[in-house]
Amino acid sequence: MEAHLFPRESGQFIAERSRDVFVEDAGVQKVAEMLYALRHSDDLTASGWKKANPLAPAPTSDQALNWVFVVDTMNFSFWPEKETEQCEVTYKGTTYTGYMTLCAAITRAMEEGIPITDPKYFSRISVEELGHVLRSDNETPMPMLQERHQVLTEGGRVLLEHGGSFRSFISQAGNDARKMVELIVQKIPSYKDEATYEGKRISFYKRAQILVADFWGIMEARGHGDIINMDWLTMFADYRVPQALVYLEALRYSDTLMQTLKNGELLCSGDRREVEIRGCSIWSVELIKDRLCKLVQERDGQTCDVNSAIIDFYLWPYAKQHHKEMAHIPIHHTRCIYY
Repeated sequence: MEAHLFPRESGQFIAERSRDVFVEDAGVQKVAEMLYALRHSDDLTASGWKKANPLAPAPTSDQALNWVFVVDTMNFSFWPEKETEQCEVTYKGTTYTGYMTLCAAITRAMEEGIPITDPKYFSRISVEELGHVLRSDNETPMPMLQERHQVLTEGGRVLLEHGGSFRSFISQAGNDARKMVELIVQKIPSYKDEATYEGKRISFYKRAQILVADFWGIMEARGHGDIINMDWLTMFADYRVPQALVYLEALRYSDTLMQTLKNGELLCSGDRREVEIRGCSIWSVELIKDRLCKLVQERDGQTCDVNSAIIDFYLWPYAKQHHKEMAHIPIHHTRCIYY
């Protein structure tokens, strides 16, 4: 079987052939200008990571690394069947929805004395125990409990085979972000986020790349962020950032696709349109990054150290903050373990 394309090359391959999703040059320029204005702010640094993850343990603790492994292994499919029926988790007086319900549930479990970040425990956790850890405040449970259980126990078993912690597992890749992603997708099946498009095997590796970016965020906070090849990572192709890219006019959906999404039609994982949304999102962020670096070079005479992961770390909270203004742009709905 022929080798697959990595995420960046996959994005370009898809964007050049896409029939329903289009990267818009004027929008790419607009977003690059918007980010250029923020170039000196904390929003465009790895330290923005802790802001986006206020529920994570202190980066100095060893638990923080296993915490991101547990969270990123189950980081998929939080959208509700009905907007009015959201899974909610309240922790320390704040009620969370979406991805943050998972963060809150894991941190809550740690406080309750459940060793949820210990691979010896989570490799053998029962479905019922995990259901208790992820319990919602209301009648709407977190979606896909069986799948979350399957991927978490599988991930735990892999860590036990490689030294018993995420740190010992990932250290096999040295300090190279690309090798880390390759190691994760090679050893842990649930992270193998691939598809076929126009006869070619392509990849997105959304959760694997987030896991490496989160690892980098923690190491950076510790003053040990000297991980090479961070620029190899792309944005993390999910359902929230594409919505922001359409809102910011860096992406455009065909009228047919827009209508399909507005009708709430479910797209299967690997559906051509779903692959185009994810691939074109990756490619548009690559172009935004290149354009931003060009602006920094031309106007400031400096090299730009903003990578695609940092742009994603900015766009994801941006989408959450502007969700009311973006309400007219539908997210695409795909129930799968990849995002």
